[in-house]
Amino acid sequence: MKTLRNAAAGDIVLSMASAIIDNRGYLSEIDGKIGDGDHGINMAKGFGLAADRIRGKELSLAEALETLGTVLMTEIGGSMGPLYGVMFTEFAQQIAHVDQIDNKTFSRMLHAGLTGIQEIGSAKTGDKTLLDTLVPAVEAFDEAISQGRSFREGLELLVAAAEAGRDSTVNLIARIGRASRLGERSLGVLDAGATSCALILKELSQGTRDRLR
Repeated sequence: MKTLRNAAAGDIVLSMASAIIDNRGYLSEIDGKIGDGDHGINMAKGFGLAADRIRGKELSLAEALETLGTVLMTEIGGSMGPLYGVMFTEFAQQIAHVDQIDNKTFSRMLHAGLTGIQEIGSAKTGDKTLLDTLVPAVEAFDEAISQGRSFREGLELLVAAAEAGRDSTVNLIARIGRASRLGERSLGVLDAGATSCALILKELSQGTRDRLR
């Protein structure tokens, strides 16, 4: 069975940061249609600060995720900082003492992050939030593994489900946060959190897939 070596994978978080920073304007543009318009700005700030602290160091994936989670929880504004901060710190805790990350450990990591978000927020799938990306992504990965598919195939299906979940938010009415006040006027627009979550999951999955041994 192929695995990901934890100690050699910290740079995956740098790739995640680059994706968020590169899409800063797009994320804020989406957010501006039904929200505060600062999602891309805040996310890029947090990921950029974390990248500065990770770059040039030989960190494990767990260490890099812990750095990112701490920065997001303590140093950026908005509602997304705590949510993503908890997700990444939960990811880190699940793999902190694991040398070789296999598909089952990866699944436990995903579930821990999802549970962390659910415990501090009131959103559920269908509310037009990042959960509309994260939940189907986790479910797709689990289903693939339960069917005996490879770690690599599971990661590919995770990304496909994440992007489909992101796209589904166009047809949802926002029920959480500022956008919920718009009611049906929130239809027809992607959710910014769901969009950033898809970017994050894609980079995490591709980085993992490229390092499987």
